[in-house]
Amino acid sequence: MSLTAIIITALAIGIIVGGIFLLKKSAHRFNLTAEQLANIKKRNEALDKQEHEQDSK
Repeated sequence: MSLTAIIITALAIGIIVGGIFLLKKSAHRFNLTAEQLANIKKRNEALDKQEHEQDSK
């Protein structure tokens, strides 16, 4: 492999690894309140019911 190919390969690997580390560093958990969780569950149940009704038709 030529020197240019090695440099390009190393650069590509560095960009990929750097992107993964950047995503890991910037990721964080959602701190939802109990009210927000309840709203999400209600919305999911309503959507499931609606999908079930559409599938039955």
